[in-house]
Amino acid sequence: MLLGGGILTGAAIAPKAASAKPYPYLNRAAWGARAPLLGGVAHNPARIVLHHTATPINMARSLASKLRGLQRFSQSDAPLADGRMKAAWIDLPYHYYVGWDGTVGEARDPLLRADTNTAYDPTGALQVCLEGNFEIEWPTVLQIASLEVLVAELTARFGITAPIVTHKELTLTQCPGQNFDVALARLRGNPVPSGDPLQPSVRLPEG
Repeated sequence: MLLGGGILTGAAIAPKAASAKPYPYLNRAAWGARAPLLGGVAHNPARIVLHHTATPINMARSLASKLRGLQRFSQSDAPLADGRMKAAWIDLPYHYYVGWDGTVGEARDPLLRADTNTAYDPTGALQVCLEGNFEIEWPTVLQIASLEVLVAELTARFGITAPIVTHKELTLTQCPGQNFDVALARLRGNPVPSGDPLQPSVRLPEG
């Protein structure tokens, strides 16, 4: 186990073996991940931060293809949406990626600190990203079902006691979008606006 804040400079981390999960799961080997680049920073997960991709749900493209594309972008010097250039990251910026159909993709090793293009310190944070732009659309029922189980699993695995937070609660951003609020209330165990948390504000995309 990697502890503290050291720099990893040894061999690349091997993909984890497949294991039974209480939700559909795609591990790194299954989606064809490349090895992380060297230079990852170890950390101790102590909280969970939720994101959206800020790109619309794409039901026609496989999760494996989306993850490979995100990894190619992440491991390259590349322009961001606002025109800034980012340096290559060691791997995907998130630890877990929840596709529109509820499948959870294994992304960065959770014992390695994430990368961010916004102004906050990601040390100690497990980054969970949901596919979709929740400024203009909603999380799906399947995403929320898997997210609830994933959050419970990570909380137990790492002994997390801090409350769940969203990206926009930590820095200046809209992520994960205004339409994520109902799902967040459900995850936090708070009263949910407009009754049933899955109707109509959290719904399957039409298609």
